[in-house]
Amino acid sequence: MTEAVVLVAGYLIGSIDFAVLAARRHGVDIYSEGSGNPGASNVARVIGKRTGALVMVADLLKGVVAAGLGELVGGSEFLGFAAGGLAVAGHCFPVWHRFRGGKGVATTVGVLLWTIPLLGLGLAMVWAAIIGATRVSSYGSLTVVLAAVPAVWLWAEESKSALVMAGITVLVVIRHAGNIKRMLGSGEQSL
Repeated sequence: MTEAVVLVAGYLIGSIDFAVLAARRHGVDIYSEGSGNPGASNVARVIGKRTGALVMVADLLKGVVAAGLGELVGGSEFLGFAAGGLAVAGHCFPVWHRFRGGKGVATTVGVLLWTIPLLGLGLAMVWAAIIGATRVSSYGSLTVVLAAVPAVWLWAEESKSALVMAGITVLVVIRHAGNIKRMLGSGEQSL
């Protein structure tokens, strides 16, 4: 029973869409501005880099809190990944915003920061370096989530944690389908 409550809590935590809340505070409908995506990158483009950075940190913390709750209350790394994975799902499909959410990368990095801190930190640095070098958020995002699966498989305490990470990666890649099409075609939007 406790595990089920933790998993539901993970999803509900993930469903808090800080991009939508920040945009409303600035009088902006983030769904109709920029790319229309309620995520930190679009907030940075539409409202400003500072607000975008705050949204990114808040989204990252959703993953940290959900994974921490899962691991501490549930008693295993796997439950940390599971609750964190549901936070990513909540971020992508938030119940509070008619299931129209972001792409889940910052929340994924937050999950990794809690469950395997050195890996999470390393991937966060790779993510930032790629975005800094290319000015294209999706390049860094896709690189990090794709690299996370084999890395979690190698470093996780429980091998089934890698299965959850694979599910998270599939979800994040699907949420980037439009970005992938643009990368293969005319080019992706820069920050």
